[in-house]
Amino acid sequence: MGTIAVTGAASGMGASVAARLTGQGHRVIGVDLRGTDVEADLGTPEGRAAAAAEVTRLADGRLDGFVPFAGISGGAGRPASLLVSVNYFGAIGLLEGLRPALAAAGQSSVVLASSNSMTTQPGWSPELAAACLAGDEDAARTLADELPDDGGVLTYPATKAAIAYYTRTRAADHIADGIRLNAIAPGFIDTPMTRAGRKDPRIAAGIEAFLASVPAARAGRPEEVAELVLFLLSAKSGYCVGTLMYCDGGLDAKVRGLDWPKVLTPRP
Repeated sequence: MGTIAVTGAASGMGASVAARLTGQGHRVIGVDLRGTDVEADLGTPEGRAAAAAEVTRLADGRLDGFVPFAGISGGAGRPASLLVSVNYFGAIGLLEGLRPALAAAGQSSVVLASSNSMTTQPGWSPELAAACLAGDEDAARTLADELPDDGGVLTYPATKAAIAYYTRTRAADHIADGIRLNAIAPGFIDTPMTRAGRKDPRIAAGIEAFLASVPAARAGRPEEVAELVLFLLSAKSGYCVGTLMYCDGGLDAKVRGLDWPKVLTPRP
């Protein structure tokens, strides 16, 4: 059994992951704004640094797994820049702070949270995703806040695309330290965050249309996502490196059926 840190552990998918890991006998270090082992605001550099230090202390400097699932939606009138800081930098900044502890385990696994919105929702900014991937939080926040009204709706998929890009482009670097880096791309999952979105008059109609288009004809359940995460954390997925796994009721396949895979165009 190992020691695994989970952010967003107080509710939703993070809570489901934490509960299943605990049920399997793992030691879970939960991170959230309140009600967990480590209470921190991952939307700020100071909060991430404090969380990294405290998780490392509680783990005695050795961490077998990390599941950064803390995140917020684009509704509820939040500044778009807040999504940048929480959804992308809150995950990646803390991952980088915990990298020494993950490397110390010798064989560890990280499962990042992307989203199928990056491939099923049009109109998000590639420039915003690129700024996130470049690690330029100030530039990414500025780009997000320059988006039209309700820019958070477009910022959300951009941050999740950046998570996918990070997973794909940094996996080889991490595995050199014994850290397997993978990500999942959930679709519409029944969580407190998505329930709140269905009540937000600015985005509720879009959410219902989105959900109606899902081939599985229902929302996903947090425990379904948790089972996929547990697989990616386990030795059973030991050859999965840089993998992005969808868990979205078939929507990405419906929307992009012939768009992927494509013939490789070699880069110079």
